[in-house]
Amino acid sequence: MFHTPLRKGALTAALAAALAIGGTAASAETRVTLKSASSSSSYYVMMVQLGEMLQTQSDGEILPTVEESQGSVQNVTEAGRRSGAFLFTSPPNLIADALAGADPFTGGNYDGLRTLFPMPFITIHMVVRADSDITTVADLAGRSFISGGTGTFCQRQVASIFETLGIADSVTAPEMELSGAPAALRNNQVDGYATCSSHPTPQVQELAATLPVRILSFTPEEQAAIIAANPSAGAVSIAGGTYAGIDAAIDTMAVPVGAFAVNMDDDTALAIVAAFWEQREDMAETNPWWAGVSPELVPQLGAPLHEGVTAFYAERGVTLP
Repeated sequence: MFHTPLRKGALTAALAAALAIGGTAASAETRVTLKSASSSSSYYVMMVQLGEMLQTQSDGEILPTVEESQGSVQNVTEAGRRSGAFLFTSPPNLIADALAGADPFTGGNYDGLRTLFPMPFITIHMVVRADSDITTVADLAGRSFISGGTGTFCQRQVASIFETLGIADSVTAPEMELSGAPAALRNNQVDGYATCSSHPTPQVQELAATLPVRILSFTPEEQAAIIAANPSAGAVSIAGGTYAGIDAAIDTMAVPVGAFAVNMDDDTALAIVAAFWEQREDMAETNPWWAGVSPELVPQLGAPLHEGVTAFYAERGVTLP
């Protein structure tokens, strides 16, 4: 799993050391808030699974609370204002914006943002009805399309993609929240919508089970243009059969995501990171999206490593530039 040989016992020892009785913060029933996305998102499912794992692995010494979120922009904004140990997810570019004090992250204190571990990538889903005449992203010109939740990273990312592809001015954006998008598509109130989550995402799975849908692919030329405009993005293929009624692979875009922390002591950070890597393979047996997470992704995450885990990663061949 890591560059250097790693015995499972070594990870267990790191976890045990972090949770050892004798004055560590983690052994004093540390409360940690976990926040990622809306309850219909795969990232919310990940946070629930992560929270259950942390409580079990720490024998109840870490007490996680999972909160619903409108997305990464809200998560990062709250990180600059919250008190108490807070673990949240975000793409690296929003972390960079917060550290630079760029909009919309003005007024908060983001100096304490720290990296813990990578998360499964955000995958962009452009969803339309299967019985529509929309078969390419370019066909969205002149159509009504919900580009993700209002004010979310997804909305910003899709807007950037439309700008890059030259269709931003011709796509109509109805005033509707993402939570209402599946019903609006079913009732022909919109031509399509975007959702950004790791695949398979529960919202799209549920919709595809009852309504024939098409998830639009990007051409290689479109993917190259998007990557040129946003080097943090990458091409990804969703395997055929991931969603009901869609047998062909879907060529779309993905963006890296990390788990970050603020207001977290060193012992708790080490306990969380050690438990994550020890249990990642077991979690992947339940939810396969964890299988794609590797330590090599840590340097991409944009914030300094938490001081409590720098030695942990360095001992395993992972350092930040």
